[in-house]
Amino acid sequence: MRLFGLVPSSIRLAAFALAALAYAALAYASPAHAQNRAEAKDPHPAAVTPVDVETAPRPEARVTRTHAHIEIDGIPDEAAWRDAEPISGFIQSMPSTGMPATERTVARVLYDAERLYISAVCYDSDMDGLIVPSLEQDFETHDSDMFGVTIDTYLDRRNAFMFLFNPGGAIKDGQIFDNSRNYNLPWEGVMDWEVAILDSAWTVEMAIPFTTLRFAESEGEQSWGFQFSRRIRRKNEDAYWAPIARRELIHKMARAGTLHGFRGLRAGRNISIKPYFTASSASESLTGSGAGDSGFDGGFDIKWGVTPRLTADATFRTDFSQVEVDQERVNLTRFSLFFPEKRDFFLENAGTFTFGDVTERNVRMGSSLSDFTLFHSRRIGLDERGLPIAILGGGRLTGQAGAWNVGLLEMQTRSERGFPAENFAVARVRRGVMDNSDVGAILVNRQATDGTGTHNRSLGVDANLHLLGHLIVNSYLAGTESSEAATGDDWAGRVSLVWRDALWDISSFLKQVGADFDPGVGFVQRPGVRETYATVGAHPVPGIPKVQEINPYGEISNVTDPDGSLLTRSGTLGLGVDFLDGGSFSASYTDRFERLDRDFQVRAGAVVPIGDYDFSETHVSYQSSAGRPFSGRVSLTSGGYFNGERTSWGLRALWRMNQHLALDLFADRNEITLPDAGFTADVYGGRMNWALSTRLFTTAFVQYNSATEEICSNIRFNYIHAPLSDLFLVYTERRDAGTGDVIDRLLSLKVTKLVGF
Repeated sequence: MRLFGLVPSSIRLAAFALAALAYAALAYASPAHAQNRAEAKDPHPAAVTPVDVETAPRPEARVTRTHAHIEIDGIPDEAAWRDAEPISGFIQSMPSTGMPATERTVARVLYDAERLYISAVCYDSDMDGLIVPSLEQDFETHDSDMFGVTIDTYLDRRNAFMFLFNPGGAIKDGQIFDNSRNYNLPWEGVMDWEVAILDSAWTVEMAIPFTTLRFAESEGEQSWGFQFSRRIRRKNEDAYWAPIARRELIHKMARAGTLHGFRGLRAGRNISIKPYFTASSASESLTGSGAGDSGFDGGFDIKWGVTPRLTADATFRTDFSQVEVDQERVNLTRFSLFFPEKRDFFLENAGTFTFGDVTERNVRMGSSLSDFTLFHSRRIGLDERGLPIAILGGGRLTGQAGAWNVGLLEMQTRSERGFPAENFAVARVRRGVMDNSDVGAILVNRQATDGTGTHNRSLGVDANLHLLGHLIVNSYLAGTESSEAATGDDWAGRVSLVWRDALWDISSFLKQVGADFDPGVGFVQRPGVRETYATVGAHPVPGIPKVQEINPYGEISNVTDPDGSLLTRSGTLGLGVDFLDGGSFSASYTDRFERLDRDFQVRAGAVVPIGDYDFSETHVSYQSSAGRPFSGRVSLTSGGYFNGERTSWGLRALWRMNQHLALDLFADRNEITLPDAGFTADVYGGRMNWALSTRLFTTAFVQYNSATEEICSNIRFNYIHAPLSDLFLVYTERRDAGTGDVIDRLLSLKVTKLVGF
């Protein structure tokens, strides 16, 4: 009751309104009404009863072995395909959960001694309505018509390979871990595929070499987990072979189906080498000396399937010149910003090393890895400004060893720009327990190799438990030790409880981070605090025209020092709406309290003095359907800012002229008014994506940040000249917006070539 008394009357009034709205929506979304609504919007006979996707049995089928030649031309017309068992009867996850798909999809699976073959015929009553926004590799699947398959080769219901295709022939592939919790989307598999557009269907045909996959060799029969998916974007429809709820996706392998009948599989040697060659011209801070520099370089990556479930990677003279620059951001908080990793070597199998404030899909949890992670690979080979520090090389071992999921990583950097040469080592182990649960440990070591003995070490244990069907428990305990800091309050821990079912979204956590906790290869937004968090939300499906789902929610967070003195409090009431066309709307009201124990300099000449501050803000945003040629997002935040006022707005406009060309413009503006000062902080930018084919891409990216008075430009040309082999031409530049002077500049040519054995 004391906590409720801290909330202003305006929030209590909003809470009453939201509660009334949620009650009305739940009443309107009764089972009888939901069924009537589904039948009214679905062209199936009224006698069709929706499948209960939560309890429906998982489908099964048999794979067929073939000795015939299969030509991968996008059209599965060989006699062998007719002998394969058809897989159809897809069930919607949205918009009408549990109802049959509105368009028929038929998939088939074959295999021979060397390759796995998969085909799909995606029938469509309106072929002119296909939406193909891009031909880019790793295209945005939510904006496109799509067929996809995930393959759980060990039938462990946790891990899988994923292959997604759109009607233009673009592919998005990756690896999935921990039953949809972690991804390795930079992973690319050697394979052949083609897509064809016919009069009444679009078709996919693919051949995946067994050397691309990982599986257990066996003379006896094997069964693999499979899930097939079809997205019809103009209808905002997702349908699956194995029925799943609308909050789940294709890589929720615990909910997948099963294919039986694999026999006599051989994995091969699984060894590949990818040498690279670069020619570059760099200036200023992008070089070790700070002066202009140019030259040639080279190196290589090696991948080796040590066992069917364990993969080793090695890299020498690692180069990341092809990586796109970070997006500019404005920081109006007292804490450091978290920037994501973009370098492929570190992104690959990154989920293996995840430790910290992990999140669950479609759950509001109040904290994420951007608040606390014990291992953040951006601390290797990049300084605090994101500028490169040369990496000599390193290696990684990831996969399964018996019952354990194992990850070992070691990297060595060179001495550069005053930074000593350093060695980074990470060891991560996890063991599956019960169904879809795991316990594990991690050790991270950062050590200077210049003889000084300077080091930083982190150690942690964690558990992620799925109980009672819908209850999730995430917890960890971690400590750090450093040669440069006094030991003392150097521990951190969290316990998080989550309940997520078809309707309710409830979570809470208790977290404490010691004042001396300092992970040298991690990220902690705020040390020396104790935080409690709780939220309750619902996801009813109302009978409102054009509305798919609403989400009223409330959440509260309290941050204190270790002695219990309040530092930060926030209480939020919000409402989210998902529309049937794929658009969304959100609104929230937040009441805040902040205590400053020292002056906070927001900008030069703009200072918030020591003191206690109560203020509130309102936020609204709307995102239109990204499946249309024109789409956009608009957001507005207005209210208090410590002892002043803040108005922030953001705009984004995306124009997909066709599947080859797209323009993306964005603008973020922040207007801050303080008693003795006022200022604006703006970021403007634009991106052009030009895909001449599924192998030839150009991206141009320009940004302006008023806070730093810099203009950043990045132009990247990419030609995939052979499977997993690229040619990159990249130009990056930063200029002083006031004087026009070049701060730094890099022109780089990089060529890679994959050689398999």
